[in-house]
Amino acid sequence: MQYNLADMPELISRWKTGLSRSSKATFGRLASLFGATDINNQTWEELECLLIQADLGLETTESVLDSLRAAVRKLGLIKSADLQSLLEVELRLRLDTPLRTEFLSRPTVILLVGVNGSGKTTTVAKLGRRFADEGKSVLLVGADTFRAAAVDQLRVWAKKLDLPIVTGQMGSDPGAVVYDSIHSAVSKGYDLVLVDTAGRLHTHYNLMEELKKVQRVAGKALVGAPHEVWLVLDATTGQNALVQARAFKEAVNVSGVVLAKLDSSARGGMAFAIQRELGLPILYAGLGEKAEDLSLFNADAFVKGILSA
Repeated sequence: MQYNLADMPELISRWKTGLSRSSKATFGRLASLFGATDINNQTWEELECLLIQADLGLETTESVLDSLRAAVRKLGLIKSADLQSLLEVELRLRLDTPLRTEFLSRPTVILLVGVNGSGKTTTVAKLGRRFADEGKSVLLVGADTFRAAAVDQLRVWAKKLDLPIVTGQMGSDPGAVVYDSIHSAVSKGYDLVLVDTAGRLHTHYNLMEELKKVQRVAGKALVGAPHEVWLVLDATTGQNALVQARAFKEAVNVSGVVLAKLDSSARGGMAFAIQRELGLPILYAGLGEKAEDLSLFNADAFVKGILSA
């Protein structure tokens, strides 16, 4: 998606506010590191520790440092203060700002997957609000037939946002719920179907197999469905989220990531690791608790936000 340049100051300000914990905590220590001192071995060691603690991951951190060292040698830099602008450039190069998803099918079926507690149900509601505000007709589907609390939570959101919702009985087959919901959406001409699947640990084989079944059933209800599978990751879990993401990507062909609770993370660097190690686009980011606090991921605003302290 292309952003209007006139809107960028407001956009960056919103991201800085949402990322204030990251910018004031781990990344905030950059201010003391990038002082008037000369660049030496200690500078590199401290920067390496900071980036790893910020959840960039070892591979991404090493790649960033290698690029910075090469730039320092090429440009003949000697002061650590000169590293700040270089770091911003290097971090930005490691993130893509995704294009807006094209919803070519009517309806377009999107499965939201993830572990328990990742913020998946809330994300489904926020996406519903966002797409409805764009003029699309949206059907929410509560396919978590194992946790009554998840269905109740989605019902509360649906009522609050005035969005239609279909849910299944507790203990019923989630695949059947998805199948019937898609058929209903086709007959009623909905633009989008957002499916809240049951949260599951990536290590539970049977539950992951069931998720594969839900995916297959969606395809039987509508050719090509699900058109998108978005993985909701809790930004506060750091590198553990990468392990989850690998498992879900392998199981159900995840097409994109929604980074939830980014405003609650004091680090935030996992965004870089997701792109480098998983090759998955970060589509949206949760920057607050309100329905409107789900933003299309913007790499420029993200990098400036975490480095704004």
